[in-house]
Amino acid sequence: MPFKLLYALSDFAALIMSKVVKYRRKVIFDNLKQSFPEKNNQEIEDIAREFYRNLTDNLLESFKAFTMKHSSIVKRHKILNPEILEELLTKHNGVIGVTAHYANWEWGSQSGSLQCHNHFAALYKPLKNRYINNILKRSRSKCGTELVSIYNTSELFDKYKDQKCVYLMAADQGPSGGRQLDNSYWFEFFHRKTAFLYGPEKYAKRYNYPVVYIDIQRVKRGYYEVELSILTDEPESYNEGEITRLYKDKLEKVIKTKPQDWLWSHRRWKRSPKQ
Repeated sequence: MPFKLLYALSDFAALIMSKVVKYRRKVIFDNLKQSFPEKNNQEIEDIAREFYRNLTDNLLESFKAFTMKHSSIVKRHKILNPEILEELLTKHNGVIGVTAHYANWEWGSQSGSLQCHNHFAALYKPLKNRYINNILKRSRSKCGTELVSIYNTSELFDKYKDQKCVYLMAADQGPSGGRQLDNSYWFEFFHRKTAFLYGPEKYAKRYNYPVVYIDIQRVKRGYYEVELSILTDEPESYNEGEITRLYKDKLEKVIKTKPQDWLWSHRRWKRSPKQ
C-alpha cells in the first residue's frame, strides 16, 4: 500500500477509534487532564485528537514494516548520531538503550541494526496471542535485531557479557505487579507518584554499562529522526534510583514538548505506593 493511501486509511481509523469506538477514551482524557491541569478542555481535546492519529499511524506503520525495503526504513527512521554507540562500545562490552512508547517506536528495532555496526537485542513483552506474537517478532527481527522476552532478561545479559551488544529497552511501562512492583522506583511524574521499572538501572550497574536515551521525533508524517544522548557512562558512581530518575526527567521533558506522541491509552497510573 502506498504511504499516501496508508495515511488516508489512518485518518479514517483515528476518527472511528475516537468518535465511534471511543477506544479507552476515559483513560486517555483522565490521563491528559491530570498530567496537564493548566490546559483547558479545548487544548486537551486537541491533544487527544492528535494522539488518536499518532496511534493509528503507528499501528499501520507497524504493518507496513513487513514489506518495507531496508533503504526505506533507513530513510524514514534516521539515526542522527550512531557514532555515540560506536564510541561507547570501544570502552564497554554493552550499552543499554532506553526508549519509550513515543512516536514510532516499532521501526526502531529494524533501523538500529541497519545503521549501526553492532549486535542489537530488543527486550519485549510477549503477547498472549502466539500467532500475532510470532508475526510481530518476525517483523521486528527481520533486519538482524535479536528479540528476547522480558522474562529472559537475565539470561540475555549473561549470554553477551563478553561480547559487544546494544540492549534496547522500552522503560516507560508501569510494573505489572509482584516483584516488579516491589522493586520499582517511585518518582513524581506528571504530578503523580509513579512506579518505574528497575531493570535498566539494575543491569547498567551490574555490568557497568552506559545508558543512552533514544529520542524518536516525527519530522513529518512517515519520517522520523532518532537522536541518542548519554544519560550516564559511569553507572556505578550513581546512588540507588538516580539513573532511573535521569530517565524519568528526560522522558517527561520529551513528552511535554509534544504530548500527543506518547501512548496515553496506557493505564500508567493504576498502581499506587500503598500497593
